Amino acid sequence: MIRVALVDDQPLVRTALQMVMAQADDLEVVGEAGDGAEAVRLAVDAAPDVIVMDIRMPGMDGIEATRRIVAGPSQAQVIVLTTFEDDEYVYGALSAGAAGFLVKDMALEEILGAVRVVAAGDALIAPGITRRLIKDFAGRSASAPPEEIEGITDREKEVLTLIGTGLTNTEIAERLTISVATAKTYVTRLLAKLDARDRVQLVILAYEKGLVGGVRQR
Repeated sequence: MIRVALVDDQPLVRTALQMVMAQADDLEVVGEAGDGAEAVRLAVDAAPDVIVMDIRMPGMDGIEATRRIVAGPSQAQVIVLTTFEDDEYVYGALSAGAAGFLVKDMALEEILGAVRVVAAGDALIAPGITRRLIKDFAGRSASAPPEEIEGITDREKEVLTLIGTGLTNTEIAERLTISVATAKTYVTRLLAKLDARDRVQLVILAYEKGLVGGVRQR
């Protein structure tokens, strides 16, 4: 059972998500919060596996809450909900360590799917915001690694490219005709070899190095 916490200052949003999750056999809502400060406490008290977090909230916003949760004792993964106009907020959430980025106009079932993906240890970025936001974020990076990616194999480079396009481990496995376990192994190796904190940083690196979208940094 995947334990989920819902954080949004709009009760109707939380209610809609809770109603849909209540119909899923593998999801359980273990708590709700209306602002970031409550979310930080909830992350410890309710021990959720995944937190679905709004960005714009009164008091502590979702970015600061995500940063504190990721840095704290909770093992919860955070999925940030945003709108397409919230570029600056998404940049902040990237740095804060969020594992997922979704837009609020996505179908509720798609959001539930994202919860499952993130709970399984993967990362997910809504296709509609991946290219524009990550490309721009990569251009802003103040700690870009060397131009050429050294120390990885051709196969690992291929996997990194697919990660950059937003594919999950399952999708990478299907694309390369390998097992999901093998795909996960490649991702783990890339994280270690490239000293990346998480999968989102691998996405950024793929854009920085021109593996996706032709945006090689100069």
